[in-house]
This record gives sequence, structure tokens and C-alpha cells, in this order.
Amino acid sequence: MPGEFKIIEAAKKAGSLRFRLPHSSLISVFGNDWFALKAEAFARFFGTPIFLAIQTVIVAFWIILNATGVFKFDVYPFILLNLAFSLQSAYAAPLILLAQTRQADRDKALSEADAQHREALALASEDRQRLGNEHTQQLLELLKLNTELTRTTHELSLRIEVLTEEMHKRLDRSVSAQS
Repeated sequence: MPGEFKIIEAAKKAGSLRFRLPHSSLISVFGNDWFALKAEAFARFFGTPIFLAIQTVIVAFWIILNATGVFKFDVYPFILLNLAFSLQSAYAAPLILLAQTRQADRDKALSEADAQHREALALASEDRQRLGNEHTQQLLELLKLNTELTRTTHELSLRIEVLTEEMHKRLDRSVSAQS
């Protein structure tokens, strides 16, 4: 469906498809059938400058042709023109409400998806912070163990040095005694 495709494409661009995808099949109370989609598109066209310009040109021709007497199908006070505007209003109002309701449904679903996305980001951030704190604690413990091992290694090196000197002295004495 064209509406579904647009939501999925918008979600891909926003980078949060996994949060918006459940809402891609959003069906408003008016449905996603051909008529609803065309009616919404037509209602959106009502507010465009192109529509207003075309309507102004048609009304101007209507009035000019009838006021100058070229055609006399709707003479002043232009009752047929008023009827056409009334008919247009009768159809435009519900179509505009339909478009607004459908857009409100989409906006609500996407804002819920965005809220879920923000919540997931917050939870992930908290998890990273907790893991960072745990890693910092582990690192401090490892540094403490490293310091203890370095101290023990230094003490053992000093002890080896003392023992080596004692052995050299004994060897020197035994070599001196033998000679």
C-alpha cells in the first residue's frame, strides 16, 4: 500500500525502523482503501496555491462571462455559483476532517514509536553506564592486584639479590680456601 510504504521509508530515513515498523500498517477509522487514500489526497490538494489559483480563475471567468452577457446561465446574484460553492464546502469539510484524522492517527503512532525509541536509548545508556562502573571497579581491583604483585616481585628480587650476594661470598671463600 502506498501509505504503508511511505511510513516504512520515513522510518528507514529516521533510523528507527524497528520501533516504527509495528505501526506501518496503521489503519485509521477511515481505512487504507483506494477511496480513503484518494479522498485524503484530494483534501490535501484543497489547501494548495494551485487549487486556489485555479478556483479563482474559474470563478473570475464565470462572473465575467455572466456579467458581460456572453453567457447567461447564471445571472447576478450568481445563485448557481453559490450552489457550487455550497456543494464544494459540503464535500470539502468532511474530506479535510478525514485527512486531519488520518494524519493525527499517524502522528500519534509515530510519536509512540519515537517514545519507545527514546526509552530504549535511555535503557541502553543506563546499561552502558552500569557496565562502565563495573569495569571501572574491576580495573581498580586489577590495579590493586598489580601493585601488590609488583611489590611482591620487588621484595623477591631484593631477596634474590641478597641470596646471590651471600652465595658469591661463600663461593669466593671456598675458592680462596681451596687455593
